Amino acid sequence: MNVSAESPVGGTIVTPVRSRTKRAGAALTWIAVTPFAAWAVARVAGLERGSIPTQLMAATPYAAAGSLIPLLIAAVGRRRAAAAVALLTTAALGFSVLPRAFGTADAADGRPLRVLTINLLFGKADAHQVMALVRRLDPDVLSAQELTFGTVDELDALGLKPLMPHRVLEPESNASGSGLYSKHPLQPLTEVVARVGHNMPAARVSLPGGAPVEIVDVHPYPPMGPGVAKWQQALDALPPASRDTVRILAGDFNATLDHTPLRRALSRGYKDAADQVGAGLIPTWPANRRVPPIITIDHILVDQRVGVRNVTVHTVPGTDHRAVFAELTCPDVP
Repeated sequence: MNVSAESPVGGTIVTPVRSRTKRAGAALTWIAVTPFAAWAVARVAGLERGSIPTQLMAATPYAAAGSLIPLLIAAVGRRRAAAAVALLTTAALGFSVLPRAFGTADAADGRPLRVLTINLLFGKADAHQVMALVRRLDPDVLSAQELTFGTVDELDALGLKPLMPHRVLEPESNASGSGLYSKHPLQPLTEVVARVGHNMPAARVSLPGGAPVEIVDVHPYPPMGPGVAKWQQALDALPPASRDTVRILAGDFNATLDHTPLRRALSRGYKDAADQVGAGLIPTWPANRRVPPIITIDHILVDQRVGVRNVTVHTVPGTDHRAVFAELTCPDVP
């Protein structure tokens, strides 16, 4: 439709309303496409910086799903350039996220090792339910974060001592407390992890019938405010996989697989156990809140040589983290 007006010098001025509408539609399409495209670039290139962008990056699985909306808008509006950018955006985010839902569980031979990790929220986790979980899952090793002195006593009073008599504990009265419990003998390791942030004890587990396995209880500071630098420093200080021993990192990483520092840790010889069996998108935080869990920040990272048979996630009353349990097979390393 055209709108005409009489010109003072004769003739008619024609205003192309349709072209204005077309330009506005194109602009709105690009407004929809651009934020997701920028997100994809930041995720693929590892460009998140500072506290807020780092926290937002944890929502990448939701951004991947949301990127379908501008793709649909561009396709319906026949905006070819915008549709091409939107398609690349969806593909980049999809390839970053979807493999976590389609695992390749391997039944590698080796000695079985069952690992359970849980953040106890300043010792507020229901100790009876923690013990019920331990008895039901029968882990060889329990990695506990935010372990308080009172929780140590309470768990032992409820029967943890005879089940897991070996331990390397560093409890505190605040969030920094951590500890490793085991059915098998433990040897503390003092120089495996740099002291950055919360306590992160490490130990060598003497499994029956073969070489020992090293395990680290991971718990960096959350990437909030100025703490984001310490968070990154702690993740970058995690030890690489070793040729001489099997090493496992288990705990509350305060990071998802979309965070660059955690991906750097994985690149040093590890794989995420949940990712291997298609459970990598099961959220672990926040639990026991009005909103359901939305992000996955609790992990068990294993040496590339370790087989992953199964990973399950469990809700324990009293804590804002869900427990992660992995059934592994460990090769003998000379």
